[in-house]
Amino acid sequence: MTAAPLHFADAGEAADLAAFLARLIHYDKAAAVRLQAGGGALAVFGRPPSFEVLAIRAARLSGPHDLDVTVSAGELLEGIDESAGTAAVPEPVTGPPWAGVLPPRGGWQQVPGLPGLDAVRRAVGVAVGEFRARTEELDPEKRTRGELDRIGREIWSRPVGDTELPVRAAHAAQALGFLRPATGPEGEPALFSSGAWLRLRTPYGSIAVRRAGAGALSVTPA
Repeated sequence: MTAAPLHFADAGEAADLAAFLARLIHYDKAAAVRLQAGGGALAVFGRPPSFEVLAIRAARLSGPHDLDVTVSAGELLEGIDESAGTAAVPEPVTGPPWAGVLPPRGGWQQVPGLPGLDAVRRAVGVAVGEFRARTEELDPEKRTRGELDRIGREIWSRPVGDTELPVRAAHAAQALGFLRPATGPEGEPALFSSGAWLRLRTPYGSIAVRRAGAGALSVTPA
């Protein structure tokens, strides 16, 4: 049965979700997203390839809605009517493995040690610059996928500030438009932890990643 359309609290919520989906599709044209709605809120989960993180965009709805489904990101984007502040929910798709392994819904506690927005952005810029410089210095015969992956793992696994958050999580936040300036203290990114998960939260979305060395994945109950 086709799910009822989503009605957002205002047109801005619809536009922000559309921008998030467009960025996901930029990295993966066949991207899927998991939608979870309860009460007057919608959470959209996606996994941009190569970053090994989950991206989460929340949106306010105009009224209660109960939904938990995995759909095509492209079809969802096509179904958004920004002027009307609505979105048609596409038919479900067979979800990728990550869609069944979501961060916990509660138990999050703020973690100290994360630098401010400008410093996080600088850390990403430094990492990107170092990756480019080191790969460009490689002799052609040594520029193999294995060597590029080795350099990438070394750089992107480094922590941000005095935290366990890997730089790749901040890089994903930057790539998806989450590390933008916002007015007031709420514009600064914040780091939270719950069990084996870390979550980088910004006013524009969140990035969740499992701690280094975490054991087997646990599935969030539906």
